[in-house]
Amino acid sequence: MPQPTAICVYCGSSSGRHPEYREQAHAFGTAMAKRGIALVYGGGKVGLMGVVADAVLAGGGNVIGVIPRQLVELEVAHPQLSELVVVETMHQRKTRMYELSDAFVALPGGFGTMDEMFEMLTWAQLGLHRYPCAFLDVRGYYRDLRQMMQHMVEENFVRAEQRDSIWFGDSMASLFDWMQDYQGGYVPKWIDTRSVDA
Repeated sequence: MPQPTAICVYCGSSSGRHPEYREQAHAFGTAMAKRGIALVYGGGKVGLMGVVADAVLAGGGNVIGVIPRQLVELEVAHPQLSELVVVETMHQRKTRMYELSDAFVALPGGFGTMDEMFEMLTWAQLGLHRYPCAFLDVRGYYRDLRQMMQHMVEENFVRAEQRDSIWFGDSMASLFDWMQDYQGGYVPKWIDTRSVDA
């Protein structure tokens, strides 16, 4: 596929314990702006969410935030975005972020980051989209998750090809190169015949 035009970035509304999380979030936003790639994200100005958005804006890039009305105050909606889309539910938020994006990247984050990214991984597994999905592994944050995915493969819950279609790494240059070369194949999920009553 060509270079993505809009990357949906999932990341924490907290900044985490280590300064490197903020530093790498800022660097990623700066790199997006330099490449002319729009940011789609959760619309907040706090934590890593705010850092990425501010970096893209500072670089002259386009930033679209999508936030549920109930979280406008809790996540402190960013007041200076190119566009802020306010929706009614979390499901609407995730759907709208998907509709606006053609790639998905997770920076360090918590339950919300995992929920949103794994929904995109599941949709890819089901053939509902063929966009690249990647984890930017700052400070080895996603090392154990990668090992867990390998365990899923070994236990026959995930196909190796599906696991291999997900990028993990700490090099932003390699990530952008990978997204540009991504082919987006579909590998059907198997149904184990032992789990089906004949």
